[in-house]
Amino acid sequence: MNFIEKRISTKRAITMLSKNGIQVDHNEAAVILNFLYLIAKTYQYDLDPNNMNLKEKSNCRKIG
Repeated sequence: MNFIEKRISTKRAITMLSKNGIQVDHNEAAVILNFLYLIAKTYQYDLDPNNMNLKEKSNCRKIG
């Protein structure tokens, strides 16, 4: 997989993950980053403001 812009280095990913108690090596960090880049590349972001109101679309019942 080739991505044009990779903004997060594996070293930085290792540092960020270790701050959250996740210990990975260089190869594991590269796999995680490639997976996240793939998700970001295939994600369809909808810019319609009507679809951004999460309270309106919630399936939780209101208490009160």
